[in-house]
Amino acid sequence: MKIGVLGGSFDPIHYGHLLAAEEVRFRLQLSEVLFVPAGQPPHKLTRTLSPIGHRLTMVRLAIASNPRFRLSRVDVDRPGPHYSVDTVALLRQQLGPDVEIYFVVGLDSLMEIGTWREPERLMRECRVVGVSRPGYEDLSKLAPEVSRAAAGNIVTVPIPEVGTSSSNLRERVRNSAPIKYQLPEAVEEYIFQHGLYR
Repeated sequence: MKIGVLGGSFDPIHYGHLLAAEEVRFRLQLSEVLFVPAGQPPHKLTRTLSPIGHRLTMVRLAIASNPRFRLSRVDVDRPGPHYSVDTVALLRQQLGPDVEIYFVVGLDSLMEIGTWREPERLMRECRVVGVSRPGYEDLSKLAPEVSRAAAGNIVTVPIPEVGTSSSNLRERVRNSAPIKYQLPEAVEEYIFQHGLYR
């Protein structure tokens, strides 16, 4: 069985996340994709995230219509900070040794994977899927030690471009600009019901 893992702060989750997950699932013939909201991502320690309960609910609402998408609490039911290599190791324990794990990241993040905690071990634990972002298609710019560790363990999947981001959506809400058609309606309603990002 092949399982995709898409992590992120999902603050809020939007159509770009969902599109990337579905395209990777289809192209790599994955059984399902796990959405893994970050409890305390080490690269965002200076930014205050929305409470995890809100972010979990928004992910649940966003993926409810897709039976191949599932929410994982692996990074919220343990103390942080949470590193990708530890997340994948815990998922490996939960899912068993026969499951192939495909860890999905944007190619822009993949270019910085040499700065991540234990990137070589991460490459051994799973396949890494880099979803294309404009200007980040060239894997030759990977750090040499990561390139050696990857040894064919990195797959790239081009996805249609969606011109939205979580930070842009938060700013639009703060400025009373519309966010409709950039994220699922249920998530939009939840944001306004709970006064998030004001």
